[in-house]
Amino acid sequence: MSEPTTARKHTALPKARILIEALPWLTRHHGKTVVIKFGGNAMVDEELKAAFAQDVVFLRHAGLRPVVVHGGGPQISKQLDKLGIESEFKGGLRVTTPEAMDVVRMVLAGQVQRELVGLLNQHGPLAVGMTGEDAHLMTATKHYADIDGELVDIGRVGEISAIDVGAVQALLDDGRIPVISSVARSADDGHVYNVNADTAAAALAAALNAETLMVLTDVEGLYEDWPNSDEVISRLTATELEKLLPDLASGMVPKMRGCLHAVRNGVHTARVIDGRVQHSILLEIFTDEGIGTMVVPDAKEHTDDEGAAA
Repeated sequence: MSEPTTARKHTALPKARILIEALPWLTRHHGKTVVIKFGGNAMVDEELKAAFAQDVVFLRHAGLRPVVVHGGGPQISKQLDKLGIESEFKGGLRVTTPEAMDVVRMVLAGQVQRELVGLLNQHGPLAVGMTGEDAHLMTATKHYADIDGELVDIGRVGEISAIDVGAVQALLDDGRIPVISSVARSADDGHVYNVNADTAAAALAAALNAETLMVLTDVEGLYEDWPNSDEVISRLTATELEKLLPDLASGMVPKMRGCLHAVRNGVHTARVIDGRVQHSILLEIFTDEGIGTMVVPDAKEHTDDEGAAA
């Protein structure tokens, strides 16, 4: 009778080792707020969506305070096409007419957010959806695109001018997981504006004094010398990142600008991770190696205790 018991012990041992490896990270992050920008492939692939929801719930049960911020570019484009509304981009930003803004708001708050809240709540009464409009969470001003040095009106696209995190803090204190759509109302004209979700997540992380900002992308991290090499920079300081910004691919700019803003405004680490990898969030937070690229404030340049990828 002893053989099956011994075999069982051996198969369980690697699981125990994995849990023990996570212990220092669990201790370090306990009670800390982590803001996660949900986007890219993780947002449209069913298996990745389910894995993302599991990761976020795991963080919550492991004693962290996760906050999810999402956009929904592909879903917005699909709905605009269906309604026969043309998608136009200027300076990498969607030109958002009042008509298109109604669709943006409907898709973000009524479709993407609802689905994510549903996936999280399969694991318990945890997730609460809200938008930047709720309780004045985010206030926007009109954003003009800079095209060859000229400011161009691109409609209802906004940038964040103020943040009031009271409602989010209350939800976190109640053990909930806030799921936030990146639209905000303007104090100037009362209109609702579409806000870049990377920018919104970074501003929220700073306002919440979060431990970490995590941005899910469709690449492995920030490449050292793309396209000549696929070597990923595992760690860099705010100043090092600032020097790289002018040469980055346009899609990475808002993400890396967001990381820079976060670490310059009190967030301890900002990480860009590959959302195409199942459970990438857990790999980044709870393992020695970590994945992706981690940005740290300049003052932390010589410390080695910032968690994964250090």
